[in-house]
Amino acid sequence: MKFVKEMNTFCPKCGKHTPHTASIYKAGKQRASAIGARRHEEDVHGYGGQKFPKLVRTAKTTKKQIIKLKCKVCGKFVSRLGIRLRKLEIEQ
Repeated sequence: MKFVKEMNTFCPKCGKHTPHTASIYKAGKQRASAIGARRHEEDVHGYGGQKFPKLVRTAKTTKKQIIKLKCKVCGKFVSRLGIRLRKLEIEQ
């Protein structure tokens, strides 16, 4: 699906409709030292082993793409949950 590069939408900070630039959200690198990762490592290792079955096959073939909209006036980012699709493309 193709998505427009610029769109006019509501900015919660400005309180009115302003032009926004669109980009695709990409998750950052996960930290190995984060508390959730440390707890998970604890569960997997040691006596007793894996607490839940390892995910072998995933059911879904698509993801819900998140679109980041940045206000051109104030610079605030607003995220918008997109529809489920294989590929999201921002038009130039």
